[in-house]
Amino acid sequence: MFLRQYISAARHRDLTQVGDEMSFYNFLTAVAARTAKPVVYEELARDVGISAPTAKKWLSILVSSHIIAIVQPYHNSVLKRVTKMPLMHFLDTGLCAYLLKWGNPEALERGAMSGAFFESYVFSEIYKSYLNAGKQPPLFYYRDKDKKEIDLLISQDGTLYPIEIKKSASPGKDAIKNFDVLEPVAKPEKFGRLGQSFAIGTGAVICMATDLLPIDRQNWYVPVWLI
Repeated sequence: MFLRQYISAARHRDLTQVGDEMSFYNFLTAVAARTAKPVVYEELARDVGISAPTAKKWLSILVSSHIIAIVQPYHNSVLKRVTKMPLMHFLDTGLCAYLLKWGNPEALERGAMSGAFFESYVFSEIYKSYLNAGKQPPLFYYRDKDKKEIDLLISQDGTLYPIEIKKSASPGKDAIKNFDVLEPVAKPEKFGRLGQSFAIGTGAVICMATDLLPIDRQNWYVPVWLI
């Protein structure tokens, strides 16, 4: 009798473990599908069939394992109406493509997620360059309630460097149109606001251009191969 109960309990434990492993794999796939997108624990939990606290715990495992990185929104008391929702990026776009069943580069290139993959690739290269130098990546992004966005902000030595990421060989000057939202940070008194001022450094549009080219006196088109 005891032996039958032990075997039954062991089988149940094994099945539960297999179920947890499949749930975690499905969770990993759901995260891959959201690379370069905001973190919404409730959506992840609903898609995988787990609780939101479990989704948060599993996401922290992916962060500590350096499978993904969480990018916090840039916050400054001078800026108003800024979103508080973080973004997530898969740090290995090859693994991301594998999980999402992209069988070859050509299919991915034509697919709806090609822009997100490009953005996550650029982010991961910049992110890992800081880690490889033994530094904490000072990386943020900007998005306000008017839906003005800057893909990446590097905050370093009292200076903000805005970066847009465009999967295009010639993005056009519209790519930097949101950089001016940072002006209150550089001159808070001009906008009647109190707060520490930061310099605005050289901006960049990382893209598919073949050469490093100036956009204006402050900003450059930067070919992706340079990073």
